Amino acid sequence: MRGGRSVAAVTDADFDLAAGECLALVGESGCGKSVLASALLGLLPGNAETEGTALLTSGPGRQAGPGPRGGGDRHGDGRSRADAGERPALDLLAADERTLARTVRGRRIGLVPQSPAAHLTPVRTVRAHLEETVRALTATPRRERRAAAEAAAERAAFPAGHLDRYPHELSGGLAQRAATALALIGDAPLLLADEPTTGLDRELVDRTADELRRHADGGKALLLITHDLAAARRVADRVAVMYAGRIVEIAPAARFFGEPGPRHPYARGLLGALPEREFTPVPGLPPELSDLPGGCAFAPRCARASAACEVRPEFRAGAACHHPLGATRA
Repeated sequence: MRGGRSVAAVTDADFDLAAGECLALVGESGCGKSVLASALLGLLPGNAETEGTALLTSGPGRQAGPGPRGGGDRHGDGRSRADAGERPALDLLAADERTLARTVRGRRIGLVPQSPAAHLTPVRTVRAHLEETVRALTATPRRERRAAAEAAAERAAFPAGHLDRYPHELSGGLAQRAATALALIGDAPLLLADEPTTGLDRELVDRTADELRRHADGGKALLLITHDLAAARRVADRVAVMYAGRIVEIAPAARFFGEPGPRHPYARGLLGALPEREFTPVPGLPPELSDLPGGCAFAPRCARASAACEVRPEFRAGAACHHPLGATRA
């Protein structure tokens, strides 16, 4: 709810995610990417409503769907699946707070939050955060928790000399790395990384992205929410593009960043805005989610728009567009 009105922040978010796979979710600010992550973990505001299904199945060793780096388009049944196995499927959208708090958050789904400083307790040091998380999520003996906490910090490139600092003593980049270290501790079957490279220089961006990729290569699933298309290209198996609360394209990363490129004009525009490409911004501004145009939400900004775009396009062949790139226009 916003201003007494209902706002559909995310609609038609239909995808799956296999063990050993990284799906990068990209799009402009305000398009609904972080709302989607919060919905999966039950972290939306109290007045928010969800409907649909988000199935989480997990078990040792087996994967749902094709394995890493080889997946084709898989968009279809309205479920998010990670690390399929023997444990019964859990519908995250239907789970109660007790279940989410005790068995899901940190254990089955790890989270690198978008605003890490807000998730750190101000009166505890980074070391204390890490050691407490090791105690809560792993079977590490007490005498080994300090070493386990330091190992987690090293994985996230958090400097050992800052472990005894408090959150208010950290820069934004250090807070980001602390949050990444905390998320990696539980070795959860599914990791949601929401803008995990914010505030980092290019070297640290690459190091963080590589560590997240190693998490996926260890048989875990990774949903990487990011504005950084270079980081997405570095680690993603597939790319999902969100616009105005809707996923408008899903494509294998090799095709998305290479040839023939994205099929949706908005996705093509995101790539074209990169300095190493055309360096041309997408014209216009995204619509307010509370005031979406009828039909295709991107039509007011799209050079390919026609009268057909007055009708909301269905998702076909990897894109929700009446005039996808690479197709012959009627």
